[in-house]
This record gives sequence, structure tokens and C-alpha cells, in this order.
Amino acid sequence: MSTTTNHSLRAAVSRAGLPPLEAGDHLDQKTFHARYEAMPDDVKAELIGGVVYMTAALRRAHGRFHGLMMHWLHSYEDSTPGVEAYDNATTIMADDSEPQPDACLIVHPDRGGQMRFTEDDYLEGAAEWAGEVATSTESYDLHSKKRDYERAGVREYVVVAARQEEVFWFVLRDGHFMEKTLDEDGCYRSSVFPGLWLDPVALLRLDSKRLLEVLQRGLATDEHSRFVRQLSEQGPDAS
Repeated sequence: MSTTTNHSLRAAVSRAGLPPLEAGDHLDQKTFHARYEAMPDDVKAELIGGVVYMTAALRRAHGRFHGLMMHWLHSYEDSTPGVEAYDNATTIMADDSEPQPDACLIVHPDRGGQMRFTEDDYLEGAAEWAGEVATSTESYDLHSKKRDYERAGVREYVVVAARQEEVFWFVLRDGHFMEKTLDEDGCYRSSVFPGLWLDPVALLRLDSKRLLEVLQRGLATDEHSRFVRQLSEQGPDAS
């Protein structure tokens, strides 16, 4: 970060009467949140295990993987009323944790989901499904952030580890993340969102056609149809 940028950040935050966020700060969630809201809009920061992380500039590969992941999630949302996909939404998870996951998929609170919405329109609690694209953040996406998600109760966690050219899918069992194994056809199938099927090779190859073909097969299953009915029966207008 340039000296000029540092000066502008400090000036903006000092006007709010707060010190600026710095990478490596050890803060509680409320202090972090207040300082983060006072920072300029183009600053991205996360609180992981009580430690502040400031995201560096993102390279092209991150943008490509992230965009395709969101396209996959929004396609699932379009066919599954009652679920919502979020892109880089601040999530208040614990007294020492406020991450900003690259992607998350939730069941709406009105349909029985575990996430809540705050009065000032933030996500609060644990998403049912969270995803990260690890191009420069693998060191904590697979470690400290994974521990925070596990502790909070995120039910499924996916990391696209671009450097390793591997996709990790973790499932929460008895309070601990267990790595999910591929099915015989080389795909992952969500145990939380029926029909959410992922071909990790297609994602790593940025093969959107294959990625969505596999998803459409999942959306055509009886399990997905039952899930849609279940969500509709839990809605606020259900009798």
C-alpha cells in the first residue's frame, strides 16, 4: 500500500474518531466492525480468530474462479426458492470473527435457515455453505478461517486452492470439519443443499458448460424437488 494511500486511509478514519485498521491488529468483533465501517468503501478487511487480515489486490485468476463459482451458485438459487447466494458479504459470526467470504449460500431465515439479518442489514451467524477462492489467501483459508467457520457452525465449506489446482469440500460432523470424498463419477454432492452438484475439474478448468451441465443433473433429481417442496412448506405464507 502506498504512502499516499496510507495517509488518505488515516485521514478518513480519523474523521470518525477511530484509528484505521491495520493488518495484524488483534481486536474483538465490535471494535473491528466499528473501525471497518469507518474505512473507505474500497478497503476489504476480515477478522479471523481475533486477527485483522487486509486483502491484497486480486489477480485475474481469482476473478475468473470467483465469477464462475457465483454463476454456479446463482443458477442453483434460481431453481431453489428459499435459498440465497451472497458475494463477498460481511458476516458477523462470533465475538472474534467477522469474515467476508468470497461466496456463501444460505437458507433464508423465513424458511428455517440458521443465518440471521441484523437491523443494519449485515449477515449474522453461520451460513449453511461458504466458499473461498484461495489464490493468495490459502495460508488462512485452509487454516484459521476454516477453524472459525467450523467453530461457528458453517455446515459445508469449499476452498478452491488455485495454486494446488485442487478443490476441497468440508462437511461439518459432530462439530468438526471432515473432508468430503469425490463420488464415483468425480463429482461432489452437497449434503445440505440437495441437487448442488459440483464437478471440481470443470471448475478448475473454467469449463462453465460442463459445470452447469452437472448442476442441471442435480437440479433434475427427486431429492432437489423434495427440498423445494420442503422449503415452500416452511415459508411464512405456508398454512
